[in-house]
Amino acid sequence: MRMTAGRVLLVAGVLVLLFIPYLLWGTGLITAQAQRDLRQQFFAAQRLHHEAATSHPQETLKSPPTIAPPIPAPAPDGPVGILSIPKIDLSMMVVEGTNADQLRSGPGHYPGTPLPGEEGNAAIAGHRTTYLHPFYNLDALSPGDPISILTVHGLFVYHVTSSQVVDPTDVAVVAPTPTPMLTLTTCNPRYSASQRLVVHAALVADVLTGTTAPTDGAKTAVAADTPIRKDWWVASGWGLAVVMVLIALWVLVARFHGRRRIVVLVGGTLVWLGAVYLFFGALAPLLPASF
Repeated sequence: MRMTAGRVLLVAGVLVLLFIPYLLWGTGLITAQAQRDLRQQFFAAQRLHHEAATSHPQETLKSPPTIAPPIPAPAPDGPVGILSIPKIDLSMMVVEGTNADQLRSGPGHYPGTPLPGEEGNAAIAGHRTTYLHPFYNLDALSPGDPISILTVHGLFVYHVTSSQVVDPTDVAVVAPTPTPMLTLTTCNPRYSASQRLVVHAALVADVLTGTTAPTDGAKTAVAADTPIRKDWWVASGWGLAVVMVLIALWVLVARFHGRRRIVVLVGGTLVWLGAVYLFFGALAPLLPASF
């Protein structure tokens, strides 16, 4: 009995130790694949927009900028554009939506806020310590630093105006503004979701790809995040699979000897690690948000 309890505690300890590097680095594999898919979708949408545009792209940045006409937001989980911040070496696709699943794909555009380049306050959230941690060094930005976003409308350049730390419940930071602004939000401090770090930037220049017919009205209200179903059954199922594979591995290792035991041990360990990876992938979205 003591030996069994010891083995259970040992396995639990190993899982905890593996879960930490999974969150810090393993989650990046999920985001990297999502980023590749989003880029393909974005460039396809960009080509369609260019074909439908009634004017050719300008060759140089225009300042003061021309405000982009409002267009319908991309579908949830769809690509919004490419966010680039040279000072922190960031270039990532922005996805439409800010729920936990959507932020696994990259920085997320707050539903209900204007798209970048449009009139008002375009807001984007991003992880700071997991899923490729796009906003890890967001605190390094200072007034005057450039931020650019490439959308189907064109290229929009913002300059940082200020930054602040607020409570997670303070939604005033993404409220509508009378001028075109960009707001970036992330968790603060790193490895904690007790506060939010917020960076504000003003639109200073653009390169429009063409004109687009405006919609009936601009977006002015911040919509609530789309609720996601916390599927504990999936995580529990993969957790059970981890346990069953481990038990099977112990039984098989005890039955074989010599080279066969080594083969079973190595092969079984790889299968077990695969089940652990899938278990962690189902478990991570169930944790409290940290962006």
